[in-house]
Amino acid sequence: MGKALRRKLRAQPTVAEIRFWRLIFPLRTGGWHFRKQVQLGAYYVDFACLHAGLVVEIDGDTHSIGRVERNDETRDRYLRERGFAVLRFTNEDVLNHPDGVHEALVAALERRPSSRRGSPPPQPSPQGGGCSAGEFDEIVPQIRCDTLPLAGRVGEGGR
Repeated sequence: MGKALRRKLRAQPTVAEIRFWRLIFPLRTGGWHFRKQVQLGAYYVDFACLHAGLVVEIDGDTHSIGRVERNDETRDRYLRERGFAVLRFTNEDVLNHPDGVHEALVAALERRPSSRRGSPPPQPSPQGGGCSAGEFDEIVPQIRCDTLPLAGRVGEGGR
């Protein structure tokens, strides 16, 4: 799968993949970093939490066909040999049983070695920028450093 197909898969997710992404929002904001359409070796996986070594596949109806099942087994074995745990959910699981999917995912994360992020990602400032100096109406302006030589010759400040 090339970059163009990976971009297409990210840009046009299935309904089940959109629901799964929303379902794992509390985990993502709680420090577990998940990525979509990740390349691991020769394969692309639907979702991966690299910190936990966990891969999640959301399977459509075609995954119950014999040849596709064998390909999935080969792929899962490849990923397990490289230290990843693989969870597979059907579209139906994600769409109709989200609580069970969430519980299974949390249980799998708890069993994995913890190299979880130390803290949740930073949140935007409630004041919308600037620096507060006590009261909300007292905003201290940002210091301007337009004399630094970021471009051009030293001493000219890039002008």
